[in-house]
Amino acid sequence: MNTFYLRVISSNKIFFDGRAEKIVLPLEDGEKAVLAHHENMVIATSIGEIRITTSKGEQVIGVVGEGFVQIVNNRVVLIVDSAEKPEDIDRVRAKEAKIRAEERLRQKESLKEYKQSEASLARALTRLRVTEKI
Repeated sequence: MNTFYLRVISSNKIFFDGRAEKIVLPLEDGEKAVLAHHENMVIATSIGEIRITTSKGEQVIGVVGEGFVQIVNNRVVLIVDSAEKPEDIDRVRAKEAKIRAEERLRQKESLKEYKQSEASLARALTRLRVTEKI
């Protein structure tokens, strides 16, 4: 069985720390799967869903904020601003955040405010999509 060391770190906790067979990461233009012995690289990641297959074949799903992943010598470290498991997400709050973000996007805002609202909407939509699966 080909595995690699994986650590997923958010600003307030370690989301995952152990051996994995695969991780699927959200990128600006889609997704990227990382398997054992992947070539070394550093990649920016986007708001979205991560899917981890552990060394025991279990699936771990999470919603992550923006960050980056470093892949070096069969070790993968993903550092993100937030990471949540679907069961920890409050769907009511996520729906309210979606409505607030959509309203802010309709208003005339500065580019910075627009980007923040866009990120809030992406985060809320991902939370809702992932929690529908459980």
